[in-house]
Amino acid sequence: METVNKLPKRRSRFHSSEARVAYICLIPAFFGLVFLTYLPLLGVLGISLTNWTGLKPPEFIGIENYIKLFTTDPYIKDSIITTIYFAVLSVIGSMIYSLFIAMMLNRKIPARSFFRAVFYIPYVLPAVAIYVGWSWLYEGNFGFFNYLLSEIGLNKILFIADSSFVVPSLSLISVWLAGNLIVIFLAGLQNVPNVYHEAAEMDGANSWQRFLHITLPCMTPIIFYNLLMSLIANLQVVTPALALTNGGPGNSTRFLTYLMYDQAFVNYKLGYACATTLIIFAILAGFTLVLFKTSNRWIYNEGGEDK
Repeated sequence: METVNKLPKRRSRFHSSEARVAYICLIPAFFGLVFLTYLPLLGVLGISLTNWTGLKPPEFIGIENYIKLFTTDPYIKDSIITTIYFAVLSVIGSMIYSLFIAMMLNRKIPARSFFRAVFYIPYVLPAVAIYVGWSWLYEGNFGFFNYLLSEIGLNKILFIADSSFVVPSLSLISVWLAGNLIVIFLAGLQNVPNVYHEAAEMDGANSWQRFLHITLPCMTPIIFYNLLMSLIANLQVVTPALALTNGGPGNSTRFLTYLMYDQAFVNYKLGYACATTLIIFAILAGFTLVLFKTSNRWIYNEGGEDK
């Protein structure tokens, strides 16, 4: 009887010891989060309330930078629209492309490991080099894509010199760079239980029906993660504008991050640039919140219940 009474105490001590170890292991991550994320964010907020140029001491001006952004700034509205337009095209294209390629690479095909490496390599290459390489493909007179168009009797297109085509053209590059999403989708596909497919096949379900009712529901947690990561990355796009377009033609690729760069490092309006940074943060937070709030409607758990 005494032994039985001692068991709960031993379990309690074990759990308290386990919790203590967990808290100790969390300390480095906690300090990293505080000093690398929250404090810099508070610093950006503080600087956004000043007129600091980096050349003289900052002066507190309250919310004047935010008022200027939404009343007199000629670029902010178009930058928000352009950034969201680019992000929507890139995210949708990346999700479809990466899931399709992952499904192809999940099949038993010759040289499968080689092709997996081929589709992943673009993600690890230097981004600026990638965009410069694509600029040769997009070149208006002698680029490869315009060569193909001329061969089939179509007019040439100024892919990155025409405001109507430049954002979709840059989004195509972003889709091609989605090798990380392919790897994550591939890992998720390998965890879809084969017994479900076998049972559905015995019931007469074809490939499309098995994909729609088995593969896709089982992949929804992975889809959610890739969707969130892709959305965050593409809403912070800046490399295409810096490497290829310099915000042009006109202002058609003056993304929010490029606008922030221009304000901070070209015009030396660091306080104004920090205000733009917080606008970017607010947009990111808004999209992330919507995604989390709606996720319980479509994320499916293996147990058969919604999240």
